[in-house]
Amino acid sequence: MATLFLALAALGACSIGDVRRPPPNRASASPAPIATAPAGSPVADVHEVRLVRVAVPDRYDPPFIEFVDAEQAYALFARCDGQPPGRDCPALLFATGDGGRSWQALPHPQPVAENQQLYALPGLLVLLSESYGWYTSTDRGVTFTHHPGAEPPPALGGANGRFQVTEKSGKVARWDGRRLRPLAVQPGLPMINSVRETEGMLVAAGVADGRPYAAISTDQGRSWQRTAVPAPDGELSILWVRAAPDGEIWLIGDQPERLTFPVLWIYRGNWQLVQAAGHPEKMSSVAPVGAGRVAVTGPDGVGVVANGRYERVSWPIGPEHYLHLLDDGTLVASASGEVILAVGPVGARQWISVALVGD
Repeated sequence: MATLFLALAALGACSIGDVRRPPPNRASASPAPIATAPAGSPVADVHEVRLVRVAVPDRYDPPFIEFVDAEQAYALFARCDGQPPGRDCPALLFATGDGGRSWQALPHPQPVAENQQLYALPGLLVLLSESYGWYTSTDRGVTFTHHPGAEPPPALGGANGRFQVTEKSGKVARWDGRRLRPLAVQPGLPMINSVRETEGMLVAAGVADGRPYAAISTDQGRSWQRTAVPAPDGELSILWVRAAPDGEIWLIGDQPERLTFPVLWIYRGNWQLVQAAGHPEKMSSVAPVGAGRVAVTGPDGVGVVANGRYERVSWPIGPEHYLHLLDDGTLVASASGEVILAVGPVGARQWISVALVGD
């Protein structure tokens, strides 16, 4: 789920916990074996290009594309000539069920509005048309239910997963389909920033006084075990729990200066601080990709942390791409008007470029 148009962290009663790092700018809207690539060298080609022409006037800006999994996605054209939507630029909505090989137009329930936004989740499509309210669909855009007002619909409460950190209390809570209910037993940490469930293990983590803390539950939050997190050099501002497609659990620690290269830990029976010798100073997105590796994009380009070192890689993406993982393990690299998918097993992924262009 994307966080470009509206950070889900700020959605009313929704969680402030485990949300993706927003890309620097998305307003328009398997890792191969590691090979070093000096700055300025060409990157590898994608394995497949899915460029589809759709019935959209050429005055529209590139669409915002949101994938749910490797096959299902939605595209929203909602700006013309760099300007916000309006009567002369109604929102145009498309859907694909075959990974972007073909796209079908969907009727937008409120195409003329001051601001248009799109969220795509498993089994749920959500549109915001300010100031008319929200529109939700559980049948892939065939029909929509209108939710007037500025408050997001209750269905978005589960956008950040079954377990979340509540905004008001900062406690770990379970989404029951209607609302977040704080767990009777809490992790016992001085601060909780993030929680993630994967393969039967629930991990909560946070930062207090610049130091990292984490706890683990193997019984869905009925009991917790505090786990030591080796302290890094310097202070932290926030700590994220992330899971790789192969089930590896990582902690990603943000430093106080925004977009500074993060501190990394991996869980292997205990938390181990991961070195990244040779890493650049800045980054814009980070995603665990499995097999003990973390992919990073930033002003310096694209690289992977593996075996204690940061190495540039010749993947077919650039510093402008924002990385995140879908629930099915697909690695997504998003940039203006284009999405590149990395699908397949870790170490043998296929890179697929997906884009829509107007008439």
